[in-house]
Amino acid sequence: MRLSFVTIVLLNAFLLVNCASKKNTNISYQPTAVESSSVMPKLNVFVPRKVTTTPSLVLIFVHGGNWNSGRKGTYDLLGRNFARKGVITVIPDYTLSPEVNYDAMAKQIAEVINWTKNNISQYNGNLNQIFVAGHSAGGHLGALAVMNPKYGINPKSVSGIILNDAAGLDMKHYLEANPPTTQDDYLSTWTSSPNEWKTASPIYFIDKNTPPFLIYLGDKTYSSIKIANQRFVAALKPFQPDVTPIHLNKKHVPMVLQYFYPWSDRFDEIIAFMKENAK
Repeated sequence: MRLSFVTIVLLNAFLLVNCASKKNTNISYQPTAVESSSVMPKLNVFVPRKVTTTPSLVLIFVHGGNWNSGRKGTYDLLGRNFARKGVITVIPDYTLSPEVNYDAMAKQIAEVINWTKNNISQYNGNLNQIFVAGHSAGGHLGALAVMNPKYGINPKSVSGIILNDAAGLDMKHYLEANPPTTQDDYLSTWTSSPNEWKTASPIYFIDKNTPPFLIYLGDKTYSSIKIANQRFVAALKPFQPDVTPIHLNKKHVPMVLQYFYPWSDRFDEIIAFMKENAK
């Protein structure tokens, strides 16, 4: 059987990141199961195989999927690629809609952050250099868990937030124009309460204590994501005047697929941001 050049390149890249990183699988992060959930979500931790004397930067990556789909295992290559470059990467699962709403999801991501603060030193992670990232719905949940004080995360304990084509940054604005229905489980995810929509929106919790942001936005992404990001950046500017979204000529899904390849320029950009804001 002949292998194409592209297949050989991808196979070699996979073997390279596999050999340079180690995956710690299905670690429990919740003290108890979610009341309405039959399966307790878990997380994976990706670490460099080469141990250093200096504790490593730590990245928590929250997957997307419109709040009703997705799983951590899809993002193994992302975790391995960051670990290969010296960044310990935590990728959790969380309970999806319609089983729970956004609030239960955000609470779980807050538990992931707390688990990381309590345990990541065992993997040689730096407790003072923890960053939260997410794509699509994961960007919303990561930002909300850090920014909304109801989830109990001290924003100063997070060194930065990285949004990759994040959805849901201003759900109040979106749902007022597009009231939730059973389509895509939005009624289950957001409820019918405008007060809940505001509580669910990271934009309303921006203040002087908000961690530094690195924001990526696809030029070919959904218009709702473009509008929400524009509103979010405008609200963030008074507190972080230098924040400028990085625009990429990509659609929504390719915005995260680029992290599956070890040669993406995004790794260097993100690691530079992390080092600049490391405490």
